[in-house]
Amino acid sequence: MIPWLYPSDDFPPVSEALQEPNGLLAAGGDLSPQRLIEAYSHGIFPWFNPGEPILWWSPDPRMVLFPAELKVSRSLRKTLKKPDYEVRVDTAFCAVMRACAAPREVAGGTWINEEMVAAYGGLHAKGLAHSVETWRDGELIGGLYGVALGRMFYGESMFSRATDASKIAFVHLVKQLERWGFSMIDCQMKTAHLATLGAREIPRSEFVRGLSQLIELSHQPGRWQFDHDLLF
Repeated sequence: MIPWLYPSDDFPPVSEALQEPNGLLAAGGDLSPQRLIEAYSHGIFPWFNPGEPILWWSPDPRMVLFPAELKVSRSLRKTLKKPDYEVRVDTAFCAVMRACAAPREVAGGTWINEEMVAAYGGLHAKGLAHSVETWRDGELIGGLYGVALGRMFYGESMFSRATDASKIAFVHLVKQLERWGFSMIDCQMKTAHLATLGAREIPRSEFVRGLSQLIELSHQPGRWQFDHDLLF
């Protein structure tokens, strides 16, 4: 059994999350900016399907990427050197979220509904949620979004409408975060796609210790602008 969160309730300790399904911690509550900030500060994130109550998760182990461990394949490096795309930041946040919400050929559905778009749009308005976008000929072809607290970045979802479009956005994000002193990126759960880019699993206890330090480091919220050098 998991606890039901009422508006004034705090999250239970992440150590109380279920082993099966892995990381399920609590249900209920809301998606207010305050609740989301509290959740991410403790290594918790919402994930639920349409028609379900809000479900809160903190899996163990946790998939993360340390920026210094980013892997870029030879073919992706060639793509990154092409001049036929443009990377923009925080210019189409809700469009990125809705693109991430579109049905996938493999998954066939999505957990990102309009309630989630509104909730993370609220964080974006506060300068705490960000989108990295890949554009070609004025068309949004790929991107990702996530949440930043201090110098900790929590990746949420990505999409691609052209080959490597989401990977382009991801590599630019990682390089910029490394420049700013972000030393860990949350990828939540293991996927083969992220593993090819260098992400790996670590114990939840290690993840929580790391984020508790990183969220205390100063980093100005607001609309981001990238200024890194994409050198390998």
